[in-house]
Amino acid sequence: MSKAGPVDPSEWVDRYGDYLFRYAMLRLRDRSRAEDLVQETFLAALKERNSFSGDSSEGTWLVAILKHKIVDHFRRQSREVSLPDGGLPDSPGDEPFDANGHWTAGPAEWGGNPADLFRQKKFLEQLTKCLDALSPNLANAFTLREIDGADTKEICKVLRVTETNLWVILHRARARLRECLETHWLGRSPEEEF
Repeated sequence: MSKAGPVDPSEWVDRYGDYLFRYAMLRLRDRSRAEDLVQETFLAALKERNSFSGDSSEGTWLVAILKHKIVDHFRRQSREVSLPDGGLPDSPGDEPFDANGHWTAGPAEWGGNPADLFRQKKFLEQLTKCLDALSPNLANAFTLREIDGADTKEICKVLRVTETNLWVILHRARARLRECLETHWLGRSPEEEF
């Protein structure tokens, strides 16, 4: 989205709608909710269009509004969902490390640059499916941290968890995503050892 002069609000949907929808889908993994939040973004922008200072592009301004809408959604969701994914690991067998801190099974070789993989449409589709398989708490924590780059304090505030609990949640999310991607993206069975 390049920095250009303000667009007539009647053109926002045509110009920014697809981008905002993709942005929301990657974070929410729920088509209906993504559509709702994009619509809420346009309504909020329309209501506050006189406050747009022009310091950034109109598209960047709309993304910022959408990002706040998504964070608000995560906050509401964290109040509604119990937090079963916090605390200690389910069992010692769930950990990829032995008692000495060495890998019991190292990660599979994914090949290539992770940033290039992230740009591949098929990989993004599989990542989205794997995120869908996680509990909302795990998926939201991972999305806020790894996709949006939010800091620890902000994530803890949004999800209403302690920093210690967040690290456990992120560890579990990464481990489960790794297993899912290795199984469904790389075709490696979970039993394969290194």
